[in-house]
Amino acid sequence: MSKDIARAITYEQLNGRQKAAVLMIALDVESAAHIFKHLEQDEIEKLTVEITNMQGVHSNVINKVIEEFQQLGLAQEYIVKGGLEYAQSVLEKALGASKAGEIIEKVKELTTVRGFSILKKAEPRQLAGFLQKEHPQTIALILSHLASELAAEVLEEFPEDLRADVAFRITTLGRVAPNLVVEIESVFDEVADEVINESSASTGGARAMAAILNKVGVVQAKFLMTSIEQRDPQVAAEVKRLMFMFEDILFIDDRSVQRILREVDKKDLTLALKIADEKLKQKIFANMSERASEMVKEELQFMGPVRLREVEGAQTRIIEVIRQLEENEEIVIGGRGSPEDVFV
Repeated sequence: MSKDIARAITYEQLNGRQKAAVLMIALDVESAAHIFKHLEQDEIEKLTVEITNMQGVHSNVINKVIEEFQQLGLAQEYIVKGGLEYAQSVLEKALGASKAGEIIEKVKELTTVRGFSILKKAEPRQLAGFLQKEHPQTIALILSHLASELAAEVLEEFPEDLRADVAFRITTLGRVAPNLVVEIESVFDEVADEVINESSASTGGARAMAAILNKVGVVQAKFLMTSIEQRDPQVAAEVKRLMFMFEDILFIDDRSVQRILREVDKKDLTLALKIADEKLKQKIFANMSERASEMVKEELQFMGPVRLREVEGAQTRIIEVIRQLEENEEIVIGGRGSPEDVFV
């Protein structure tokens, strides 16, 4: 039984709490007990449930969890030493931009000031309603401290004019003085019990906005990019360089497109092409076998109305496949952005 469970559990399927459970299992009893002393009662209860449910974990999974924990520890050390910007720079050189971005995002979620912890647990609509009372610059600062998924959902709840304003402010936020963040935190002093770290850190910026735009729907991402571009084309170009949108498949070489298509679910592909322009469709069809392309064309022709969020979901899943293949160095994404992105 335990062998079957061990075989069924993969690293990719683990959520944050399950990874914590795996780490506790990997530690000796004395070390695990010491960690438990620093947890709150509800955290102990939830973690205990996860540990109990894990009757077998493969050594490869344990090794990956430990490796992630070590990477997070190193990232936190770099942040203390030179700030978030320094940490990201060092990690990018060591692990690549994609992996470094993931680690920094996780560290931000784990180490952000306590005063914003209540916001992380709020429903996006409730949080958006609460934040709308604040100045757009204040909203931008707070959203830049939240996970990109939550920030994206909150942005979608704002009216269009506020959404565009906040998106631009996040993009151009740059470095924020600690005393200013403490002042912002005072708005939430009823739920905050810690003061923000004294060291200056880089928040927001084009990279943060790119991460958020990668999480919102296609229509919203295009709207926000257009609004940023109208205000500052140079800033918009930097955001575009750091993110990847479904239509950017046009800039991927044919061999890489063929590799992507081998990994993509055919149902997702058909859904994703529902709102794609003709040029992109032709790019996709040209890299498929004649029989496969005819099948997709036929499905598109007879496909009835579908919800926009289903199409956006399919495009997002394909983008995730592309990002994973790029991270594994199986494909190269280039041809748009800075001169360094041009391949010969």
